[in-house]
Order: sequence, then C-alpha cells, then structure tokens
Amino acid sequence: MPTDQKVKLPPWRDPTRVNSARSFVLMTLGALIGLFLAGYSLFTARGVSTLSVPAEDVALVNQQPISRSDYLILLQTLYGVDLSHATREQRQKVLNDMIREELFVQRGKELDLASSDPEVRSALVNAVELEISEDAITAQPNEATLRDYYTTHAERYVSEGIMNVRDWVFPAGDPGDMAAALTLKSPDIPPETLARLHARESGKTQGDEFYFAAKIHLGDQLFAAARDLSNGTASGPIQLSDGVHVLYMAANKRPVPFDFAKARPQVLNDYRNHAIEQLKAGDESFLRKRANVRIADDLR
Repeated sequence: MPTDQKVKLPPWRDPTRVNSARSFVLMTLGALIGLFLAGYSLFTARGVSTLSVPAEDVALVNQQPISRSDYLILLQTLYGVDLSHATREQRQKVLNDMIREELFVQRGKELDLASSDPEVRSALVNAVELEISEDAITAQPNEATLRDYYTTHAERYVSEGIMNVRDWVFPAGDPGDMAAALTLKSPDIPPETLARLHARESGKTQGDEFYFAAKIHLGDQLFAAARDLSNGTASGPIQLSDGVHVLYMAANKRPVPFDFAKARPQVLNDYRNHAIEQLKAGDESFLRKRANVRIADDLR
C-alpha cells in the first residue's frame, strides 16, 4: 500500500464532515452529564433530603443537622470523657438526648410556640441578646480605654457613704417655731421642748444608714441637705408639704474615691455592660427600620 494514501474514516468519525448522528449522540451525552452533575449538587447540598450524614454532623433530624462539635462538648460535659473513651451506652444516651431535643424544638416551631408562649418568647429574646452581646462580652479593651472610662464616670467608683441623721418636723407657717428650729443644735431634745414647739421626730431614719438607704427614707430634697452636713451640725429649716424639717447630723462618713487599680474589675464590667447596651440599641434600631410596625391610633 502506498505510504501517501490517506486512511478513509467512517463519516461519523470524520471531524471535517458534518454528521447528524454524531451531533445527536454528543448532544445526548452532554445532556446526561449535565443532569448527573445537577442531581449530585441537588442531593448533596445542605438542607435537602439526603441519605448520607455530613462529616461535621452526627445526625440529621428531618434534614436539620446535629453538630458533631456540640455532641462532643455535651459528651465531655456529662461524662468527662472524649469519644474514644466513652462507652457505647454513653454515646447513645447523648445522641438520643440531642435527637429528642431537636424533635421537640421542631414540634415547637410547628405549634408556633414562639408567638404564643411567654417563656419561649423570653428565651428567644435572651438568646438573640446574648448573640448580639457576644463581641462585647469577649472584648478585651486596653488600659487607656479603661482609664478614660474610669475618669469619665469617676462618681461610680467610690466607697459607700454612711450617715446617722435625725429629722425633726415642725408645723408649717409658724414663724416662732421656725425661729426656734434654727437654734436646735443637739441630737437629743427634751420631750417637753418638742411638745412646746409642737415638733416631732419623723422616724424616717434609724441610726447608721448607707447613703442609698438614707436617700430612699428621706427623699431627694432632705438627703441633698443632709449629705453636706458635717458631724454635729444641723440644717436650716426645710419647708415641705408636711411641715418644716430640721436635720441634725450625728455622724457623716462621706464616700471615698477608689483608685484605678482597685476599681479596675468594676470598670471593666461597667465598660462591657455599656458596650452591650449600645449594641442592643443599634440592633433594635436596625430591626425597627426594616420592620413594618403599625401602632393603634389611641397609643400613638
């Protein structure tokens, strides 16, 4: 056979010639490959029905995954062992408990308990707030930031003040009694003097009291006057709705500021709480902006 003679190919194998049979076969083959790849992607994607459990999970409950990491943490928490040292009964107990929890959670969603049960709603709110606060809780602010916060809120970081104050009440509108009240500079007034001046002790305070308790008992106006009194001094007449009050300070131990080193743990806690409140407010504002909230006319 001559060496320069060309080999004649069948029409369906000759790429230089158009062949309808070859085109149909290649088109069919391409369609089958595409269907196979689409089916594989569909049935192996997370969230769709599948017979296999992904490596990062230990089970699927109605296609909802139970995380392997959560399983291992719970196994360690309950029994103090890792997977390789746990007995079959221990492993099965933890797995069954997690499956049971997921089944009940899914049933709760079906019943829409989040909309109707106050405890479930509260738990959801707490979970969302915790998720929002996570960054602030784990943050480690530097010393300069904490010192700046300490300086800005220095009034918080002081010892608790203690006072022993007595409160006398005189009838309102009697100039003579008010003048006499100004002369009272002793904690112990004879009963006959009180009777003559038509006065009485209010009984709002009882011996030594922390500042916060004295403020509750006396009220803002009387406490503001008492806080500035030195030991053994009396206030001027203070006109209130129930009469004229005169305060006598037996002992006033004023609050003492803490230095930064002593206050640092509380400063860090307050700083984080402030950051958490800011994050919550920001998220609430974002959620309100994207929500469609309608309020009844009588509550606007």
